[in-house]
Amino acid sequence: MSLEADIDDLWQRKQDGLSAADTTDDHLAVLDEFLTALEAGEVRAAEKSGGEWEANAWVKQGILLNFGLRETVAREYGGVDYHDVLPLRETEDLGERGTRNTPDGTTIRRGAYLGEDCIMMSPSFVNIGAYVGDGTLIDSCDTVGSCAQIGENVKLGANTLIGGVLEPVENAPVIVEDEVSLGAGCRVTSGFVVGEGSIVGENTLLTPRIPVYDLVKDEVLYGELPPERRAFQRFVDSSVGENDLIPGGAYKPAVVATDVEEETLEATEREDALRE
Repeated sequence: MSLEADIDDLWQRKQDGLSAADTTDDHLAVLDEFLTALEAGEVRAAEKSGGEWEANAWVKQGILLNFGLRETVAREYGGVDYHDVLPLRETEDLGERGTRNTPDGTTIRRGAYLGEDCIMMSPSFVNIGAYVGDGTLIDSCDTVGSCAQIGENVKLGANTLIGGVLEPVENAPVIVEDEVSLGAGCRVTSGFVVGEGSIVGENTLLTPRIPVYDLVKDEVLYGELPPERRAFQRFVDSSVGENDLIPGGAYKPAVVATDVEEETLEATEREDALRE
């Protein structure tokens, strides 16, 4: 049977009542093979098809099975005791790909993939099912959530949060496409898609509940930032602004997107040069 078929079979058994207490060595061998395939980048939680990102539901099912069919046990890593269903990821393969992670605080959970020439600064965390493309920088205090798909040559500024989306399994996770730069303190959640080559200002919140005012095409978007945009947070009038309890009016967050300016690109290139 293929790995996908094995996961589908285990998923059905789980729906029929299979529990962690009933899990056999054969079941665990399938789950371990699945995690190894994730770590090698051979399977992904979402992929682009026909210009649209689509979730691979069976991959997300495999991740959920690794939680539902394993017992929580006491573990130790680097002299620290903890309790979890999974150990942390081994990192010997990262050095072979030219990827580096600094000590004292870079944490990679099993089932996460990091490509070639990545940099992961302390402290930062990459969760199960995440895919991080070649040449990407994960800066200090960054979190890359479960199943998030990060493209090549992406810069995640310090203290950036990339949310995780595990359930429902058919929902695509957060997507950050190639050549994107996210400023410090950005948050991207709930399956939002950041288009290729975009540059996002610091402390910007990108979520499907907040409108993106795309001034390039004069349209309002939800859940996506088109490619090649410069985006930043702004506040617009809120419908509760006339309430007597709120002196001076009330405002709600919005994102404004414009063309990527030449000066912005030059500043980004200067910053990239510091890594060479």
